[in-house]
Amino acid sequence: MTSQSSDIRLENQALIVDVAPQGGALWRVLAKIDGRQVPLLRAPPQGEERNPLHAASFPLTPFGNRVRGNRFSFEGRDYDLMPNMPWDKHYLHGDGWTTRWEVAERAPNFLRLRLEAHHAPGTPYVYEAEQTIRIEGHVLEMALSVNNRSEAALPFGLGWHPYFPLTPGTRLTAIASDYWEEDSEWVPTVRKRVSGDIVFAQAAPLPRRWVNTLFEGWDGKAEIAWAEGGLSLEIEADPLFGRYLIFISDPAFDPGYAHEFFCFEPMSHSADAHHHADGGGLKRLAPGEGMAGKVRMSWMKA
Repeated sequence: MTSQSSDIRLENQALIVDVAPQGGALWRVLAKIDGRQVPLLRAPPQGEERNPLHAASFPLTPFGNRVRGNRFSFEGRDYDLMPNMPWDKHYLHGDGWTTRWEVAERAPNFLRLRLEAHHAPGTPYVYEAEQTIRIEGHVLEMALSVNNRSEAALPFGLGWHPYFPLTPGTRLTAIASDYWEEDSEWVPTVRKRVSGDIVFAQAAPLPRRWVNTLFEGWDGKAEIAWAEGGLSLEIEADPLFGRYLIFISDPAFDPGYAHEFFCFEPMSHSADAHHHADGGGLKRLAPGEGMAGKVRMSWMKA
């Protein structure tokens, strides 16, 4: 982990974004509102070493979430993955978020980060990745790309893992058609139509219970509104990101958690997509091929 002294600040009249090269993470994202600095994404702990798990957001590459059994087959070859977290038996969220990114270009409102010829430990993946972060007015734009540098074609995916403040007045709007139930190992099992307290086609509160759910059939548009602050955030993702994952923790899993944050994660692919017959949104990239996508977040007074 790195210290806060290595943070890179982007700032304009409406936004402050602190970026930590460790994990390529957004450490802090603040809106400037009437002389105040208001967190748009979860505020990190004071003085915290740059652990991406405490950041506002981190990138998912060369794919996100988990793969059942840490094994998959692709085009006649079998591959194994090694766990990368001591508290999870899976290779979790790829490894872009655990790796230090190099600064390739920077300006007051723009930053370009790169991973070059990176071999993800415990995996067959060798890749290059690039991430750009730009602020224009009230808009934060994040772009992410990956290029296969492995010796064989492999399935790749992209995503982001942002954490948002969760308050009594928080409301989420995000269309979806289906969701995946999960088992005790946090791997999806059965696909079902959305229903009950996880329907967000119209602005709705988030449940105060464990949710670790991948939603299918997203149109790439979402809105988060916080009634207490008279603030809302619009999210717009490229068509590549046709799914999202919502994570709401539980004090039994995370001691001290008080339902103060939730995750809304734009994803290019399903969880455990390596085992979907149709690829689950993962993209086959031959050696030298790449993929890329953008997500834009824009805040406004409600």
